[in-house]
Amino acid sequence: MKAVLGIDTSCYVTSVAVVAEGGVVADLRRPLAVERGSLGLRQAEAVFAHVRALPDLLEEALQKVQPQDLAAVAASIRPRPLPESYLPVFKAGEGFGRWAARLLGCPFFPASHQAGHLWAGIWSADLPLQEGPFLAVHLSGGTTELLYVEPAQAEGRLRIEVLGRTLDLAAGQMVDRVGVALGLDFPAGPALERLAGEAEEERPAERDGKEGRVFSLPAAVRGYDLSFSGATSAALRALERGVEPAVVARAVQRCISKALEKVLRRAVAETGIRRVLLVGGVAANSFLRERLKLRLEHRAVGARLYFADPRWSGDNAVGVALLGLACLEEAGERC
Repeated sequence: MKAVLGIDTSCYVTSVAVVAEGGVVADLRRPLAVERGSLGLRQAEAVFAHVRALPDLLEEALQKVQPQDLAAVAASIRPRPLPESYLPVFKAGEGFGRWAARLLGCPFFPASHQAGHLWAGIWSADLPLQEGPFLAVHLSGGTTELLYVEPAQAEGRLRIEVLGRTLDLAAGQMVDRVGVALGLDFPAGPALERLAGEAEEERPAERDGKEGRVFSLPAAVRGYDLSFSGATSAALRALERGVEPAVVARAVQRCISKALEKVLRRAVAETGIRRVLLVGGVAANSFLRERLKLRLEHRAVGARLYFADPRWSGDNAVGVALLGLACLEEAGERC
């Protein structure tokens, strides 16, 4: 059995995985503790949490595979596949990964966190790479980007080009800021989705008394770029004036889906690429998935949407390990 050990140390999850040619052998994750009411951790706190968690997770993972079966170690060393992309948290996983590879006597493959998300999505959504380039949307707590992706001989056989991005807050930051204001735990995505489910789409309680309309938030788009700061401020003001929490939560979901719909309609029309992969924690939202499928997969647009399986949509090391398998197939190419 040829297996790869993957490590990912993002801002809020410590992840270790083992992937073999037959599938996932181990998928271990430990969320970093965030104080209630807080919007996150300082990098120093997150690095310390990773250093504490990694020995236990690695020991557990290595109980599920024979050391001689590990052909490579892969770890995310930066947020995106750019030399200038840097966050201290990824140094924790990189350090453990390099030493594990040295002790095992096998190659170490550095990866980007974003490429790990894409590989988890490609694998879990069964997106065929042989069909050529595709569009991707990376939606997470710190990232909202529209990507052009094609099979290549770099970055785990993927060439990634950013077509558009958030101009201020990421979609996940909007979810978390509104969620924390609602008293939800951070990260707020799953809890906000449950709360939004309590608001029926057109019921009277969802209407703004002054305007007599269904409460909504502005979806600001400029070309392929998006902006969520104005919508976030509007949501917080709505809570202050007494708009029902479930209604505001539903409006946050609608705002994000509407903004993505605008961007993807334009991207599909202008690039001619119809396959779109959506990855990242925010992309696990069921309302977002259903709404985008309804609005983009009909004949007028003709998009083919692929979503990462919710189990591997958020931060995880499975995608990083899958990237390592792809690197092994390239006979030692650095990716």
